[in-house]
Amino acid sequence: MSIPTNIVEGTGQESGKEFCRFLSIAVKSSSELEYNLILAHDLGAMTRSNFESLSAQVVEVRKMLYALRSRVLASTRAAQSKVKA
Repeated sequence: MSIPTNIVEGTGQESGKEFCRFLSIAVKSSSELEYNLILAHDLGAMTRSNFESLSAQVVEVRKMLYALRSRVLASTRAAQSKVKA
């Protein structure tokens, strides 16, 4: 739940830079989730099939977060350049 919560909280911020900070926190939360999946698998709480599927989904979400963060940063930098010009 922390991944989407951080994204939503970030959208309420006043700047793209602040939004990116929350996206970075969401990325860290995805790493925590990945660890919890490994732990659950190692403890026998989930099948290998479920573990592999969920892990792949976490990796995909992390890629999307990195891409979104990059786009927001680029947009923020472009907007700052226009203001300075």
